[in-house]
Amino acid sequence: MEGKTVKESVSEYLELALPNDANGHGNVLGGKVMHLVDLAAAMAAMRHGRRAVVTASVDSLHFHHPVHISELMILRSSVNRVFRTSMEVGVRVETENLITGKRLHTCSAYLTFVALDEQGKTAAIPAVIPENEDEQRRFREAGERREYRLALRNRVRADRG
Repeated sequence: MEGKTVKESVSEYLELALPNDANGHGNVLGGKVMHLVDLAAAMAAMRHGRRAVVTASVDSLHFHHPVHISELMILRSSVNRVFRTSMEVGVRVETENLITGKRLHTCSAYLTFVALDEQGKTAAIPAVIPENEDEQRRFREAGERREYRLALRNRVRADRG
């Protein structure tokens, strides 16, 4: 199976923040942003694997700035690394004030997806080929995060005994 470059998975999702997305303070609900992060990540994962995918995990998501009503949410995603049937996808969320043009980094997240075949079983997917320093760094860091996730999973399983 031949590998694919990171740029082949790059996806962008845009959505305008509307009043029905907001809490009582006029900020978009965090759950709404999390939903959009999952959608944006799934698009990149499906582009890379050209298969159905399911979300296996979401690493920590920290909000740096709120999203206000009438701001544009810009979500960019791409595959960082593939681990045979699973892959890590990175998502960066920015907001843009459409009047001033000012953009702010709202949050970032890493999600793990598993690829599925036509019968709903896990399926192998092509490796990802990092082409520049930033992609190589994200590739390397994805491996470190995977080691941490696996260690945490093993620790939880051991505690359940």
